[in-house]
Amino acid sequence: MLYLSRFTFPDAEWETGFLMGILRKCYDTFYPFKVLSSRGLEEVEFEPITLFYGGNGSGKTTALNVIAEKLRLQRDSRYNRSSFFEDYTDACRYELRTEVPPESRAITSDDVFDFMLNLRTLNQGIDEKREDLFQEYMDAKYSDFHFRTMEDYDRLKTVNLSRRNTQSRYVRKKLMDNLPEHSNGESAFYYFTQRIQENALYLLDEPENSLSPGKQLELVKFLEDSARFFGCQFIIATHSPFLLSLKGAKVYDLDAGPAAVRRWTDLPAVRAYYEFFQAHAGEFQRP
Repeated sequence: MLYLSRFTFPDAEWETGFLMGILRKCYDTFYPFKVLSSRGLEEVEFEPITLFYGGNGSGKTTALNVIAEKLRLQRDSRYNRSSFFEDYTDACRYELRTEVPPESRAITSDDVFDFMLNLRTLNQGIDEKREDLFQEYMDAKYSDFHFRTMEDYDRLKTVNLSRRNTQSRYVRKKLMDNLPEHSNGESAFYYFTQRIQENALYLLDEPENSLSPGKQLELVKFLEDSARFFGCQFIIATHSPFLLSLKGAKVYDLDAGPAAVRRWTDLPAVRAYYEFFQAHAGEFQRP
């Protein structure tokens, strides 16, 4: 699905003219001015999956933030901006193939990290409650409790429950639905599968963070299926060779001068992996 078809950033000439008008004042930063224009990125034409590739400081995250701000997409985490961010985004232009659904959002690695941290905190609380229930079980099961008045009714229920169940079953019944305990990679992958719904535009900033190679491949399959079958469009900033291999993706190389569309197999980071494994190919052969 294609919602956003084209996005235009201010060119170097317009930026220079704008900045000349404010140089009389002292500012710490003019961000995001001169970030994308220095890379020659002035216009992007999108596909159902479009990738921004580049190293640190290449501007790929800036491009996502500018697009998200201009389209007023939902987002959870705060992002780097300055006094001139609105001036910059006001000068941007875009074309839509169809209206951007309100469920569309930008997802950053900070969002994923916060989710994992919250999940870990919740699980820690459940672990502490579990330990209390273990002790409660032992106290109830082996107590010489006798029911005397209605004030003892709750205690009676606890004693009876402990005597009818094993310790682990008793704890599960008391905790009801425990939160699943996952590794960071599993939690991160779970976050994406829960956040990304049908029929929406998603901007993903380095989704490979916290994901093992195996989980990255699972995410690749999930994103491909979401774009092909479930009406999603993705704009992704990444330098992961696994995500760069997304089928049918259009890749903008922000490390090139100027930024240009390239085949993913021609990107320097991907070539480095390829040449490394080629050099060690013999070591993968079983004796």
